[in-house]
Amino acid sequence: MKKIVKYVILDILKNKIIIAYAFFLLLISFSVFSLENNPTKGLLSLITIVLIIVPLISIIFSTIYVYNASEFIELMVSQPIRRSGLWLSIFAGLSIALMLAFLIGVGIPIMLFHFSQEGLVLIISGLALTLVFVSIALLASVYVRDKAKGIGVAILLWLYFALIFDSLVLFLLFQFADYPMEKAMIVFASLNPVDLARIMLLLKLDISAMMGYTQAVFRQFFGSGFGMVYSSAILLMWMVIPTLLSLRRFVKKDL
Repeated sequence: MKKIVKYVILDILKNKIIIAYAFFLLLISFSVFSLENNPTKGLLSLITIVLIIVPLISIIFSTIYVYNASEFIELMVSQPIRRSGLWLSIFAGLSIALMLAFLIGVGIPIMLFHFSQEGLVLIISGLALTLVFVSIALLASVYVRDKAKGIGVAILLWLYFALIFDSLVLFLLFQFADYPMEKAMIVFASLNPVDLARIMLLLKLDISAMMGYTQAVFRQFFGSGFGMVYSSAILLMWMVIPTLLSLRRFVKKDL
């Protein structure tokens, strides 16, 4: 299992897309901190990168990698290796490689320009979203055999979590404006890992202007301490549950 993880990590780190991803994040991060006199403003500018770009690259690259590695996976399955161990090794290799790219591109500039609790929360949020969307990518790729359809599903999932979800929440709020929706907002927030990461950031950075209605209600009910613990626990579930579902499917799947 360790050898497979090592092989996947080395194979991904040599990929030009991952190198370009790390360089792009590094360039953007240094540019943001260099242009802003206040490091905190630079940190705020990176929130969009973490919430939009990181999930996009994580889910699309992971999906494409699994499809491109189909021959390697079939070869490994024919060996005396447990399928569960193989699948978890692929997940670990993808996650570690993408997190390393994120740490190089965003973690290093934050450590250099704004080493603080807020900066650490931003780094942790980016790492968490990387794990979540790698997990979702594996789930999508193991259920959809066709590569083109699988990539399409991955893009649609990213669009849903990053853009469409908040629009649906706002639509429901307008439709049921006459009813108390505070508790429902807590449930809605738990259904989107991007919103949960945004909650973690905004609770720590204390930026009410950037908070949507969902996050404002969440903060009002739970406060910074309990809200951070709750959102962290739900994010962990978003990492574990899709991974277990994809693992169960892969173990039983006829390759």
